[in-house]
Amino acid sequence: MPNFVEILTVGAVGLATTSSSMVGVAIGLYTRFSRRVLASVLALAAGALIGALAIDLAFVGAENLAVLGFTAQAAALFVGGGFALGAIIYYVTSKLLERHGAAVRSASHFSEYAEARRQEETQGLIELLAGCSVLCHLPPESIESLLASVITRRLNAGDIVFRTGDPGDALYIVARGTVEVLAHGPDESLDAARIVDTMGQGQVFGEIALLSGGVRTATIRAVGPLELLEINKSTFDAQIQVDPVMAEALARLVHDRAVNRLGEHETNPKAWIKLAGESLDRISESQARRLLATVGQGAGLAIVFGNILDTIPGCLVIGAHFKGVSNMSITLMLGMFFGGIPEAAVSTVMLRKAGYSSVRIVCLWLTVLIAGIVAAITGKLVLGDAESLLPIFAQALAGGAVLALVAHTMIPEAIHEGGSVTVLPTVAGFLFALYFALVDSTVFMKGTPPCISPTAQESTVAMPSAAATAH
Repeated sequence: MPNFVEILTVGAVGLATTSSSMVGVAIGLYTRFSRRVLASVLALAAGALIGALAIDLAFVGAENLAVLGFTAQAAALFVGGGFALGAIIYYVTSKLLERHGAAVRSASHFSEYAEARRQEETQGLIELLAGCSVLCHLPPESIESLLASVITRRLNAGDIVFRTGDPGDALYIVARGTVEVLAHGPDESLDAARIVDTMGQGQVFGEIALLSGGVRTATIRAVGPLELLEINKSTFDAQIQVDPVMAEALARLVHDRAVNRLGEHETNPKAWIKLAGESLDRISESQARRLLATVGQGAGLAIVFGNILDTIPGCLVIGAHFKGVSNMSITLMLGMFFGGIPEAAVSTVMLRKAGYSSVRIVCLWLTVLIAGIVAAITGKLVLGDAESLLPIFAQALAGGAVLALVAHTMIPEAIHEGGSVTVLPTVAGFLFALYFALVDSTVFMKGTPPCISPTAQESTVAMPSAAATAH
């Protein structure tokens, strides 16, 4: 059982390992840093962590299992299973936190999150557009410009959308609610009008206006609370002017009298929806900024848990492997330390864009220091026994989580900030870890021949003596 001094020491090691995050926060708040330099540092740390996990954790864990009587295959399955389960737990938890706002910590994750949010928000609109007899015959790749023309209108029960004889200047899609179609003469009041039809969610009316712009032949009235999607003819025409593909398709529809013969040219709605969704351009910078500010508000707790999730596994392993100041997981510690600087710096910039104050950002990242101390001490107390199956599996579990962190956050963020050239410092980091592992290996210690066992040495010495006796 570790004594009090050992517990304090391992806690200090956890603090030292995670203290780099505050350096990163200071860089993000008060300097104009080079993104490529920080990306290179992050990539170097990622490579070092990969090497440390493979050599210092996975291989050493398998060696400990061999001492307990495991075969190589059984040891590989045992350690590999722990890594796989740890990676799955980390990934699922990370994605859950990102959906609740933790994605604002990372530029690469937020880009992915923003694209997914946009796809979700536009999917329903695309499905509604696919139900329009005119719009569904336009090229799916024109959906981007078409979505820009959509306006949302909200009406109350009894409100009139348009009246008989009004100019046909817009198309409408029922997003929520119900409308009734009223037929009446030009001199008749609405009290005398007949209800000839009703339309609900997903149904379209006024589409002829996009082609001809003629007058309305009926009156449309809201039955209850109503939400309509409106595409104004003038805006639609302006989009056609800058989209030659859409203009050509629309001209072909008019030429073929498409309004009366659309049934002869049926499209596949599911295929149209799929192509339309795939044709959306990437989210614009202004849209991303608005979404960042919206998502960032109220996401503080998710950000805290996200930071802690990235910290705990590595510090658990560091604590579990801590046998004294002279025998620490140097490569793992350095990988986490250097990786924390660019991660915190980039995250700080993202949080500032999301509207967070400097004090709040510092408080969010202070949780990393606390988590590092607690995790390192827990790793020493609970997982420090390398001769028991449960601690070995738990270390592999934590190692899998760290490896998932490298693949899910560190490498994508490094490439996002620095480009593909960051593969070079990643390899350099791995070689750095390999060097430390070989230097610490007993196989390469002075005076120990690496490939000759003691028995073989005795035989080698004995053979000349036997020969000399024979002569």
